Amino acid sequence: MKPKLTGKKVLMFVDDIYEDLELCYPKIRLIEEGAEVVVAGFYKMKVYIGKHGYPCKSDASFDEIDAKDFDALVIPGGFATDKLRRDKKVLQITREIFKSGKPVAHICHGGWIPISAGIMKGFKCTSTPGIKDDLVNAGAEWVDESIVVDRNMISSRKQEDLPEFCRAIIKMLSKL
Repeated sequence: MKPKLTGKKVLMFVDDIYEDLELCYPKIRLIEEGAEVVVAGFYKMKVYIGKHGYPCKSDASFDEIDAKDFDALVIPGGFATDKLRRDKKVLQITREIFKSGKPVAHICHGGWIPISAGIMKGFKCTSTPGIKDDLVNAGAEWVDESIVVDRNMISSRKQEDLPEFCRAIIKMLSKL
């Protein structure tokens, strides 16, 4: 059986203190389905350390990334997102992928980046309860559900939601 995402290219963001499973699980699932996954950080080929100590080497730096080269953006959670959302290039990439109508998926604290990119207004979403107020204040409708798909936005709450999160990403990407 041909993988569902052959020919698709997915971008993920990384920095120190990313949530290990929320980066690794979707990355592996997307690769299994045939997608090319590029993990970008502040520096190319730098090893970033996750919240639980798992290393992840970046494939590219943010400065090397052109949003038009990607079919989707997947933003893992963890406290890395609090630092990432302060970077102008990260926000620009997020806005460009979103405005092109391509999927933007975020889990747990990953919603901080779309908030800072100014793209959450009018969207129904979920997240860790810790950033519920941030999402609501950004104009989103927050719900406590394992997975929320609203137009080209996919969101989940926590690690236990990863199977549904990945299925939703794969489903949306396979229709592009």
